[in-house]
Amino acid sequence: MFSLLVAMERPASGLAWLAMRPNHPGKASTLLRRLARGQIPLTRDAFHELQPWRAIAHLEELLVASGVLPAVDKYICSFQRWLPSHLASVANPEHVKTIRLFASWRVLPVLRNRAERSNITPSVRRNAADQIRYATAFLAWLAERDRILVSCRQSDIDAWYAENTEHARKRLRVFLAWAMQSRKCSRSLSLPAMKASRQAPLTEEERLAALCCLLLDADVPQLLRVAGIIVLLYAQPLTRVVRLTVDDLLRDGEAVFLRLGDPPSPVPEPAASLLLHYIAARDNMNTATNRASRWLFPGRRAGQPCRPDHLSALLNEIGIPVTAARGAAIRQQLLEMPAPVVADALGYHDGITARLLREGGGAWSRYAAGEHGRSPAGPTEPTTPAVE
Repeated sequence: MFSLLVAMERPASGLAWLAMRPNHPGKASTLLRRLARGQIPLTRDAFHELQPWRAIAHLEELLVASGVLPAVDKYICSFQRWLPSHLASVANPEHVKTIRLFASWRVLPVLRNRAERSNITPSVRRNAADQIRYATAFLAWLAERDRILVSCRQSDIDAWYAENTEHARKRLRVFLAWAMQSRKCSRSLSLPAMKASRQAPLTEEERLAALCCLLLDADVPQLLRVAGIIVLLYAQPLTRVVRLTVDDLLRDGEAVFLRLGDPPSPVPEPAASLLLHYIAARDNMNTATNRASRWLFPGRRAGQPCRPDHLSALLNEIGIPVTAARGAAIRQQLLEMPAPVVADALGYHDGITARLLREGGGAWSRYAAGEHGRSPAGPTEPTTPAVE
């Protein structure tokens, strides 16, 4: 970690971080001194007990990026750091016991399984915390009705559902299902069906207008222009966009390709030139641990990409509603290519593209059998990285 700090191109920012917050328990130099003296054990559990949590989390990520601590999903760490403080705010000891069991046997295992399969996103972390919050609120609501969880009736479930929003119902549903399965309440209870809601996609005119704005408006930050273009052209969720690296940008002669699936997708001009120019001047590359970052969208935190929820908020501020933009982009792709080709090229599950095609009036029968490994717009596997 010392080597990373002294190698910074702008050492003043590293010195400012070390000197920040004089006489504050979260001062970086104080925490590092306590670590060096053995006053803070160099373990995850020890870090989870420290406050203030933001300063501790930043130091923990720096130690991971420099190889001092083993890599663990930061959102699981964030949840484990948050849970004790939430439980401390619950007055009823029986409620604390129930919520701790729910977190240990249902919420955390789901988070760990998700981390093994893919990356946990900020929305997944918020969803886990919301499940805990609404479970806690439901137990308190039952207590006001002189009920405990084991004596909960169908009328209680129906009344709570009637009083709360769809968001609250979805989050509580996980807790109630766990409670019934683990016999914390009657297994004969019935949970009302959830309502499915989808945001309408942009029209093709709106999608093209948004693309023109991003391609031509130099006042929009390049990071937002590039991220928005990837969404509007290739229907990528921001959770995947932020996981792209510079190695996913490929060259084949003058042609530029973006590796989203198989085969890589061609990037048309002027989007290709904008993407190459952005890579040469990416944001957040001057910190100690980000100098050699391969992330296409490096974040401010050590070794991490941008947060997708933060990027989504910024895109919404400039008039690019991400979900609606993705919906328009995938539907346009399905008008131009068979659903299986779209699924392979953009990294979608073929069931999703098939459903969207059926909703648009198409069918899989339009897809001719044969060898489709070669992109009609370019080579099968351009292998020259656009950035060394």
